[in-house]
Order: sequence, then structure tokens, then C-alpha cells
Amino acid sequence: MGTRPGAVTVIGAGTIGLGWITLFAAHGLSVTVNSRRPDARRVVEEGLRTFAPTLPGGGRDPEELLAGLRFEPDVARSVAGADVVQENAPEDPALKRELFGVVARSAPPGALLLSSTSTLVPDDFGAEVPDQGRLVVGHPFNPPHVVPLVEVVGGTRTTPEAIEETIAFYRSVGKVPIALRRPVPRFVANRLQTALLQESIHLVREGVVTMEELDSVVVNSIGLRWATVGPFQAFHLGGGEGGLRRWLGHLGRGLEASWRELGRPELTEETIELLSSEAERVYGTGNYPKLSTERDIRQNAILEALARVENGNNGQLNGVAPAGGHRDAAAEHG
Repeated sequence: MGTRPGAVTVIGAGTIGLGWITLFAAHGLSVTVNSRRPDARRVVEEGLRTFAPTLPGGGRDPEELLAGLRFEPDVARSVAGADVVQENAPEDPALKRELFGVVARSAPPGALLLSSTSTLVPDDFGAEVPDQGRLVVGHPFNPPHVVPLVEVVGGTRTTPEAIEETIAFYRSVGKVPIALRRPVPRFVANRLQTALLQESIHLVREGVVTMEELDSVVVNSIGLRWATVGPFQAFHLGGGEGGLRRWLGHLGRGLEASWRELGRPELTEETIELLSSEAERVYGTGNYPKLSTERDIRQNAILEALARVENGNNGQLNGVAPAGGHRDAAAEHG
């Protein structure tokens, strides 16, 4: 696949699949939707109407995007002309093995076979794929039509060329791909997110703060900080002129002690009920489209602000890109 792909098949029309469909269609790709759901067309139409207005760089007419979609419930037929297949099936290794067996036999020989899995590596579901060299994990961060990150993970048989082509493909649709140097369970972003979520659950369960207050703490402190610089750069700056070396030397021992103080909550039925009830009280029920749109508007505002800074509009950075970058800076990542 030497040129930018023109045809993509998205397998699955859940939340992640809908995000990919919206993004790919907005970038002018020919998108085939494969889903076992009998109401797939309705689900996709509703999803695009929710997501299209808040695409980065400006909203798109969902009807225009919908007009370019093709729906094909048969897996083999859906991938027959695909340059790229983006799979979003449930996290079931047996299901994915069977699915990718069909995909590999039916897709063109040079097609990239990508999985959005958040827990598996290609070796876990590639047994039925004759040519595992083109099998790659492309794990997005939700929502994939807005958040730039895609974690690219190969298997033991994935070729370097397939990794390079995968990175180039994701960059072509505005993503920031990061290739993991070696596989790690649940990859990088989810491991970081899980660590924060663990302590968040502990603090809410122990009555230190409410769920709403904890969200406010994160949004108004580390969330704001990490939207501009990553944790290592943040603490490097926290050390002043001495940088991270000074910060670790001064606070390192105390930091290690604080790790042992972190909570390790168990997700008992009682804890699940506490968290679920609190979430329903704070955020309500039945308003997913409204909350999703509000989230995407806020995230786009951050991306647009970073892009303005990166492009030198405020004259303060002298061309130095902020950590995390914006879509057009993706070539510096991965």
C-alpha cells in the first residue's frame, strides 16, 4: 500500500466504530460499514449526527458524510476491496481469531488489518491469518474522531513495513500515532488512565470528595497541566533550573512513600452500586448525545488553542511544539 488508502472497512458500529466511521468519512475515504446489528444503518446515522458537528477543524454535515457510506453485513464482501480494515469487535480472542481469519482470506493481499483492541496483541488473534505480517493493533483513545492518540502495536510476525504504513495511514487522517517499542498489557494510555482511576475510586469511596468534586480537581489541576505538557516534562519544570534531577533528589524518597499510601479499592457490588448511582445522580441518564457533544467541544477547544500556539500566533514558543502536539505535528511522533 504505497499511497494513501482510499477504501476503508470499519467492522463494528459501537462507540469506537462510530468514531472511526465519522473520522474516515470526514477525510474523504470510501467507508464500508460492517455490522451484525440489524439496525446498523440507524445506529450509524444517529452516531454521525452526534459526532459530525464536533469534528476537529470544524463540523461537517452528517448527511453529506452518510451519503458516502456503504453498508455490508457480510464480513467477506465488506472487506473485498479494502485498503485498510479497522476492526472493533468485542474483546474476545476467539471471536477476533475467527473474524480475522475471514478478513485475511477476503481482503486484498496488501491491505492493512488493524484492530482497535485495548487489551490484546496481534499474536492473540492472528492464528487464522496466513500472512500475519500485516496484522497490527491500532488502539485509539476515546473518542477516536477527536482525541489524536493511536497506539500502534505489532506482533512477533508483524513486519516493520506494516508498522510504517499503519503510522502513515493514521497520520493521513489527522491522528498522532505512537508505536510501542514492545507490547505491554493494556498498552500505555489505558495503564496511565487506570492508575488515576484507581485512586479516584478510592477517594470517592472513602468519602474524601464526591465524584463531581474529584472531576473538578482533575480538570482544574493535572488535567489542565497534562493537556499542555506530559508528566515527565511537568515535573522536570517543577524542579526549576535543576530540572527532574533536582526534583527527584529533593522529593524522590517522599514520592516513593506516597505510592504505598495509594488506595487499592475492590470493585465489590457495593462499590459498583455506589459509583453507578453517584454517576447517574451527577450526570443524569438518557443524555449521552448532549454530554458527548459538550465533551467534544471542550476537547476541540484545547486542540485548537494548542494549534494556535504551535503555529506561532502568540509569538511565545518560537516554533517549539507543545507536548502531545496537534494533528499537523504528527510527524514528530511515533
